[in-house]
Amino acid sequence: MHAWEAIELALNYIESHLAENLSTEALAETVGLSPFYFQRLFKRLVCKPVQEYIKLRKLAHSIDSLKNTDNRILDIALDSGFSSHANYTRAFKEVFGLSPETYRRERPTLNTFIKPEISMNYTLVDENVPLIAGNIILEIQKRALKAPDIYLGYESKVSMANQIPAGEKTGIDVPGELWKKFHNSKMAMLDLYSNGIELGVSHSPNRETNSFLYFVGGSISKYENVALADMTTFCLQPGEYVVCRIEADSFEFLVTNALYQANKYLYD
Repeated sequence: MHAWEAIELALNYIESHLAENLSTEALAETVGLSPFYFQRLFKRLVCKPVQEYIKLRKLAHSIDSLKNTDNRILDIALDSGFSSHANYTRAFKEVFGLSPETYRRERPTLNTFIKPEISMNYTLVDENVPLIAGNIILEIQKRALKAPDIYLGYESKVSMANQIPAGEKTGIDVPGELWKKFHNSKMAMLDLYSNGIELGVSHSPNRETNSFLYFVGGSISKYENVALADMTTFCLQPGEYVVCRIEADSFEFLVTNALYQANKYLYD
């Protein structure tokens, strides 16, 4: 077994035992590594210390319950492996900047730390050959765009430090909120977005503010007749592109977890 496979086994074990008190020593023993080597390898491959990763995954798991059930906050805290309501609330606020009660009431899109697919770092995919990893399908193609493609949507500045995977902090997921805003407004203008093609793009990095702009929108054909309001346009110029096609079970999973995994595969 390769060393990275041991860490992948540990990640899978953590996912199925999130409600338990998981010690670093017990995890190392489960995958047959010494605690010292296990911790070093885990941090190098996952980019987080073992116990911090476990806390972040417990919190991410709890978000589904906050969003999809009416369970009491205390019950969700205990089911997610926290010892009390107070400990859970404190950890939630430290990581996301708001309380579990506020999240349940306002439902913002949160930028969580997801379970990485370690195997993707050691798999080379050929063009037009789909790669199945975890809950996503990834396919890479070369395509040529012969004419400018105009997209209409929304744009916002994103702090790199507060946006996993570019930075290290979690909180409100700005790109996710933009996608939500775009899809809500798109329903009133379906005639403009007849071909169904949508685009999300990071651009214009600013080193002084450690930020970049993120645009989301749909391809349109009647640009000259559009009343922009607070919307903006983005032009995809003619040229040759490498296109990463991602398939996932839901759109929310696609623009958060799946996009994160694809970015790691392409750029790491």
